[in-house]
Amino acid sequence: MMIPLIIILKSNINLESLVIATAGYLIVFTALLILFWFFSTVPKLIALAKTKKGSVKGNSSRPAKDEVISGESTAAIAMALHLYLDEIHDEESGVLTIKRISKNYSPWNSKIYAVRNQFNRL
Repeated sequence: MMIPLIIILKSNINLESLVIATAGYLIVFTALLILFWFFSTVPKLIALAKTKKGSVKGNSSRPAKDEVISGESTAAIAMALHLYLDEIHDEESGVLTIKRISKNYSPWNSKIYAVRNQFNRL
């Protein structure tokens, strides 16, 4: 145990920096574990709350096993939504107009002012 401590003391890394780095790693990994736990349990809690709410009211939000939506009705609903949302947008002409500027020089694209040595003026 004494040999690694001697090697650490002879290098640029000291004990304080190792403590700070270890504490930082522990904080980050603890935060990641807490976030993982949070994001993995929240959907379960929401599903549990939905099933309790559905059993209290007597109806559930899920369709029964016998009640299956056919492909034709799904396609009809999707097409109706597409047509409705397509009407919301404005009709555009699709014509692109490019105008040439007669003045090609601009101080914004001039690099000479940034490269020039300012001490040559003295």
